[in-house]
Amino acid sequence: MARRKHKNRFLAGTALTTAIVILISALTGMARRCSDNSPGLKISTPLDALLHVEMPDSVSNSPVKHYSAINIAFNPRHHIPNYVSWILTRDMVNGTIPRENKFYTDPRVKGCASPDDYKYSGYDRGHMAPAGDMKWCEEAMHESFSMANMCPQAKPLNTGAWKKLEEKCRQWAEADSAIVIVCGPILTREPEAYIGATHVSAPSGFFKVILSPGSNPPRAIGFIMPNAKVPGGIQQAAVSVDSVERATGFDFFAALPDSIESIVESQCDFHYWSTIRPKKN
Repeated sequence: MARRKHKNRFLAGTALTTAIVILISALTGMARRCSDNSPGLKISTPLDALLHVEMPDSVSNSPVKHYSAINIAFNPRHHIPNYVSWILTRDMVNGTIPRENKFYTDPRVKGCASPDDYKYSGYDRGHMAPAGDMKWCEEAMHESFSMANMCPQAKPLNTGAWKKLEEKCRQWAEADSAIVIVCGPILTREPEAYIGATHVSAPSGFFKVILSPGSNPPRAIGFIMPNAKVPGGIQQAAVSVDSVERATGFDFFAALPDSIESIVESQCDFHYWSTIRPKKN
């Protein structure tokens, strides 16, 4: 959500210019939905800056671990990530690296679970950043199987709506050239179970937020899903990014100028997103 916070100094001039354009667009009713065609709303913020998530001081976490393709803010108390963020581009989607399937404990991540913690638990090792997004690089594929990137997920979620949303994200990346994705468990609620010798928290729900910074105009959408079969599928799980922020206590895409952040994070137009298709060459 847009808050009164200090932005990067080098964005100040761009933010002021963009704010004027947005004000004019808002007055003419052109910038109210993510399906509008307002040509003045542009994002110049570096993509890497959009991967950062501001979290409350009360959240138990270790320093963000920067892998080659994903960032993981890990929660050593729950033994799962607070969030995982990454950029997905059109070229990455079209990679050919085969799936690895070698889950491993990362000794560099304090509190990282073991693959054995999930055995006989009734939960899948649920990727936050999916292996399907890492087919462009062997190192990225390997790192996606770090247990720091996993959460206990019920199979009906992991192989159902969660998987479907991952596939949709790849379509959107192909259509828009690049998207920014952040996802993770919702830890403001009590875990529904603890599994394995490590006592890994099995969360009661999950979130995902997606920003398409290069679309015209830029747009964002969020999703909240229970750790179970999702009634109505991904369409019923679609919400605004603001709604995900209220559910998690996190502030996503905080590097955006407030004027842009408030617009894109208030949107929820699943119908528009669902009709986006990759452009044919």
